[in-house]
Amino acid sequence: MATPLVELRGLERRFPEGDRILTVLDGASADIHEGEFVVLLGPSGSGKSTVLNLVSGIDTPDAGSVRIAGTAVTALSERERTLFRRRHVGFVFQFYNLLPTLTVLENLLLPLELKGDVGPSERERAFGLLEAVGLADRAAGFPDRLSGGEQQRVALARALVHDPLLVLADEPTGNLDEETGATVLDLLDGLVRTAGKTLLAVTHSRALAARADRVLRLDHGRLR
Repeated sequence: MATPLVELRGLERRFPEGDRILTVLDGASADIHEGEFVVLLGPSGSGKSTVLNLVSGIDTPDAGSVRIAGTAVTALSERERTLFRRRHVGFVFQFYNLLPTLTVLENLLLPLELKGDVGPSERERAFGLLEAVGLADRAAGFPDRLSGGEQQRVALARALVHDPLLVLADEPTGNLDEETGATVLDLLDGLVRTAGKTLLAVTHSRALAARADRVLRLDHGRLR
């Protein structure tokens, strides 16, 4: 079998809570292969978002390692992790995280600008993604003029615009009604699979879990 795109080995993460130490991850390990759509399930407070933060390099573990496409993310400096994240990881958040002072197109181009990589072909790619999510006609508008579902569709496009190795989604439909959430799920599933991307999604949504190639469960600090 091919080498996994994402390798998690023995992840441990602890946080102080009053006068005690809370163990969130206790030897969590898993492999995710290129092109897989994997959902991470677990009760609230079990550490699902902590896993995403460690995979992306936003946080670092107390023990264990994260490797993405052969790069030992946990061995990088903070600056190196930031640069790696900008180049290779796309994010979809529950609350969209669009910048209100930027237009829809400018929000979409931001990951490319952070990479220093905005030319005609990149702008064409951005417009193509806006067309794919049905919002090309809103490119010059601002996020506050969009509905929640429309903002999340922009966020989906933004997560893919810089052609990342890995897409991470944290409750991508958690702030949407059922009908709008279903539309966003269709787009997320379709865009990621069409682009051949690898997706790791944290969710409580059974509808999203049903679409996954595989489900990981976080149980007592371990992935099963």
